[in-house]
Amino acid sequence: MATSVVPVPDVYNEFLHELKERIRAAQVRAAVSVNRELVMLYWQIGRDLVTRQEREGWGTKVIDRLAADLRAAFPGQQGFSPRNLKYMKRFAEEWPDCAIVQGVLAQLSWYHHVTLLEKVATPEERLWYARRCAEGGWSRNVLLHQIDSGLAHRQGRAIHNFERTLPAPGSDLAAALLKSPYSFEFLTLDSALREQELERALLEHIRDFLLELGVGFAFMGRQHRLEVGGQEFFLDLLFYHVRLHCHVAIELKVGAFVPESAGKMSFYLAALDEQMRGPEDRPSIGIILCTDRNDVVVEYALRDMGRPIGVATYTLKNPLPAHFRGALPTAAELTAELETMVRPRSDS
Repeated sequence: MATSVVPVPDVYNEFLHELKERIRAAQVRAAVSVNRELVMLYWQIGRDLVTRQEREGWGTKVIDRLAADLRAAFPGQQGFSPRNLKYMKRFAEEWPDCAIVQGVLAQLSWYHHVTLLEKVATPEERLWYARRCAEGGWSRNVLLHQIDSGLAHRQGRAIHNFERTLPAPGSDLAAALLKSPYSFEFLTLDSALREQELERALLEHIRDFLLELGVGFAFMGRQHRLEVGGQEFFLDLLFYHVRLHCHVAIELKVGAFVPESAGKMSFYLAALDEQMRGPEDRPSIGIILCTDRNDVVVEYALRDMGRPIGVATYTLKNPLPAHFRGALPTAAELTAELETMVRPRSDS
């Protein structure tokens, strides 16, 4: 069966020649900066496709023909499939400002951008993830995980008193690094666990834990010993934040937040500042992680606290899929069934 010939617009050959020259020039510059040049090249191709479509009325068939001609001209280079050319066009449509593309967006790989285009709906949220991705050096898989976990909607959602207890702009930076809820779905634990079990599990998955905490956290120790007045006290987890230049104390709570936890954290922070804070360090920060919180209770508990404390919730991955959980019998039902099976039958 003969393949139909796609009609070529009058200016097509000139456009194809220009693209070939641009690609060859970009290949030379790519030896110095492969990723930046590739992203900029794809954005320029996408911008030209948008312009030609608006001016010449080019449609899908022309893009298919262009993809075939580019692959014939550059047989060893990937990325000129019809699908990828359409991604380039959409990339340019979503980011018309060249300055943004040359800045933060050029720091990400093309595969990152395809993920952002596919998974994130709005330009504002897409740019938010792009900036965090560039700051944290996330791989594409990490970016995908952060999008799927709804990081943009969790970041900065903890309740805190930083605006009163930390000087600006450090208070804003500290508030931005907190999220709620924290997602500990890399753990498969029963909800009836003890705090020590949660602490141990988090440290067994320290890479995932640090990733969820965010950029800048350096782990310093578990059950950190503090001696006050001749007595020993032990802090669950101790970190140092390299951007905030301060120690970060984390207390894990299995259950809802209670006001007493804020008083205990304030005590720990006072001891940390006295015993570990150096001349260049800023005041230590406390984070209380719990399974639930009453926002009004938290606000009252932190209102008169003189130490910077944040309260956030966390979620765990349920060990069983949702469609199994409702179908399985409870412990009481199993017991009743066993009793029925072993109960002697009366003679009729």
